[in-house]
Amino acid sequence: MPSLKEFRVRIESVQSTKKITSAMKMVAASKLRRAQEAAEAARPYAERMASMLSNLAGASVGRAGAPPMLAGTGKDDVQLVVVMTANRGLCGGFNTNIIRSARTLIRELLASGKTVKILTVGRKGRDAIRRDFRELIVGEYTEFGRKRVAFAEANEVAKKVTDMYVAGEFDVATMIYARFKSAVTQIVTRQQIIPFPVPVVETTDAQMVYDYEPSDTEILTELLPRNLAIQVFRAMLENSASFFGAQMAAMDSATRNAGEMIDKLKLRYNRSRQAMITKELIEIISGAEAV
Repeated sequence: MPSLKEFRVRIESVQSTKKITSAMKMVAASKLRRAQEAAEAARPYAERMASMLSNLAGASVGRAGAPPMLAGTGKDDVQLVVVMTANRGLCGGFNTNIIRSARTLIRELLASGKTVKILTVGRKGRDAIRRDFRELIVGEYTEFGRKRVAFAEANEVAKKVTDMYVAGEFDVATMIYARFKSAVTQIVTRQQIIPFPVPVVETTDAQMVYDYEPSDTEILTELLPRNLAIQVFRAMLENSASFFGAQMAAMDSATRNAGEMIDKLKLRYNRSRQAMITKELIEIISGAEAV
C-alpha cells in the first residue's frame, strides 16, 4: 500500500490537474460563444449562395460552354480530399472522428482504383494522415485559425484548390469537416466542392424561364470560385465552433473525473492514516502490558 506521503503527493497532483482542466473549460466556453455566433452567421449566406447557384446552374449542366467548375472533367479518376481538423488536441473525439472519416474515404477510393491526393488544414489532421498516406499529401496548412478564422485564410485554401483544378491535377474534390450542432454534438460532414454539385430538379410545364444579363455562363464563371471560398470559410468556422464545443465538453468531463479521483484518494488516505494510528496504538498498548 502507498505511504501517506505518496497519497498526499498524488492528491496535490490531481488537484493541480483539476485546476488546469477547469480553466481550459472556461476558456473554451468563452471562445465557443464567439465561434458559434460566427458559424451561425455564415450559414445563411453560404446556403443562399449555394441555392442560388444551384438554380442558375440547373439550366447550364451538360450545355456546351459551361464553366469547368460546374461541368467537371467528365471523369473521377483523380480525387482530392481536403481534411479539416484542429491544430490542438484535448477535445475528446473531435479530431479522431474527422480523421477516421477521411481514412475511410481515402481507402474506399484507393480500393476502387482511384488516384487520391490529400490537402490537410490543421496540424492534427496532417500528423495523423502522414502515418498512413504520407506520399499522398500535396499540401498542408497548420497555422490557420490560431486567433480567429479569417476569410483570407479560407480564400488561400480555395485558391490552392482552384489552381490545382485549373492545372488538371484532379477531377473531383471533397471536403471533410465537422458541422457544429451543439456543444456536445458535432457532425462529421463530407461535402463535394468541385465540380459544383447541382441537385436534380424535375422539370414541369409551369417552370419559369429566366433571362440573365450578363449570360448565366458568365455569372457562373465569376461566382463559382467565390462560392468555393465561401464554402471553405463556412467549413472552417463550423470546425472552429465544433472544436471549442468538443474541448469544453472534454474539459468538463475531465474536471468531474478529477474531482471523483480526489475524493477516492482522500478516502484511501484517511483509511490508511486510520490504520496506521490503530496499529501504533496497539503497539503502545502491547508494550505497556508487557512492562
